[in-house]
Amino acid sequence: MAGQDLVRILVYTVNHLLQQEKYRAALAVLKGFRNGVVYGAKIRAPHALVMTFLFKSGSLKDKLKAILKATYTHSRNLAYFVFTYKGLQAFQQRIHGKSLQSHSFLAACVGGWLVFGDNNSINSQINMYLLSRILFALSRLAVEKGLVPQPKHDPFPLFATLVWGIVLWLFEYYPHTLQPSLQSSMNYLYHDSNVWHDVTDFLIFNKPRTAAQK
Repeated sequence: MAGQDLVRILVYTVNHLLQQEKYRAALAVLKGFRNGVVYGAKIRAPHALVMTFLFKSGSLKDKLKAILKATYTHSRNLAYFVFTYKGLQAFQQRIHGKSLQSHSFLAACVGGWLVFGDNNSINSQINMYLLSRILFALSRLAVEKGLVPQPKHDPFPLFATLVWGIVLWLFEYYPHTLQPSLQSSMNYLYHDSNVWHDVTDFLIFNKPRTAAQK
């Protein structure tokens, strides 16, 4: 019974602390760290699972290790970034007494440099993912602010034409310039489909099974 009372008191104390306005900024930073861990794991684990089993060779143990490593790295980096970003935002707001647009930009720049500045496969994927999104967003913002006239026709078909034309040209003639995971995907789609020996590796398997697999 004493144990239950202790837990009840502890929960009440924590809940009371969470309601304190003076700790709100610090608690928001901690909650951001928590959300970074959870979201990073949710995003990376399924992606790493699919990409590893589709395109990577090796034992089951090696594949599981690769999945766990990728998930951990993505989750950790996102948590560190959110923690850094929200902490620097709160710090700047406290100094100036109000929130400014520059606070977000500067905090994110510092976080990006510290956390996502290391040139590895996980950071490369995340940064490229964001790059495509911000190019879209900046294009829309330029139209919204009147810097670029509103297109008379939907520019998306032209965008799709150029994206696919350029990426396949690069893949066929300069594949080393593309990210390894993209190379693997395109090899599977466009080059492996040129090779088969019989019905098994034409319809059932991508490549003929080795003696060890039979």
